[in-house]
Amino acid sequence: MPIIEVSNLKKSYGKLEVLKQITFDVNKNDVVAVIGPSGSGKSTMLRSLVHLEEVDDGSICVSGNHLVKDGIYAKPQEIKQITGKMGMVFQHFNLFPHLTVKENLELAPRMVKKESSAEIGQRSNELLEKIGLSDRATAYPAKLSGGQKQRVAIARALMMNPEFLLFDEPTSALDPELTGEVLQVMKDLAQEQMTMIVVTHEMGFAKEVANRVIFMDNGEIVESGAPADLFTNPRFERTKAFLNRSLK
Repeated sequence: MPIIEVSNLKKSYGKLEVLKQITFDVNKNDVVAVIGPSGSGKSTMLRSLVHLEEVDDGSICVSGNHLVKDGIYAKPQEIKQITGKMGMVFQHFNLFPHLTVKENLELAPRMVKKESSAEIGQRSNELLEKIGLSDRATAYPAKLSGGQKQRVAIARALMMNPEFLLFDEPTSALDPELTGEVLQVMKDLAQEQMTMIVVTHEMGFAKEVANRVIFMDNGEIVESGAPADLFTNPRFERTKAFLNRSLK
């Protein structure tokens, strides 16, 4: 059974249709890469899954529970429980500048999950070791590189023990030499069978790590499939044109 079921999502800003009948499923342990030109609706779609955007119509079902069904949203408490299953990693990190790395990791579990300090401290230490930043635990975000900040943001999302992770162009704000260290953390998570939806311009990552690729353009899903099929034998001209530009 899919862990995420999305059907007929629609969203408009005035007369501009941003999402047009978006429908797809994600199974447990899938790594789904969402690619497409800027302005195609990728980030809006992703943000709607975690209720950072409200859709006008359609359904989103997470682990059998409806966040929204035919345009009608669940009650606030239910929405909170459903979105609590997800971790979100943003393009611009969104770390708290006045907190240390370790404090950034520990804030949400302490406030939301009311776990013991010992549990939280142990998990944050383990995650900092996992992302290779144990030596930066007491540093403030201003003292970190962009790649380090993004790795901290991934660890912060993992602190909540999410069922799956959403990534919104996690490397697009980084210098090319820092992109690799973030992608390596994501590759490690994929090998550990973390379910992920990744909006990305990194075609190499989509080819190598994803087991499914969704191509969006102009607010709709044009096609989706296994990377080997979509990259080597796209069915639609819009996909071919995008890949020709992106893979040069």
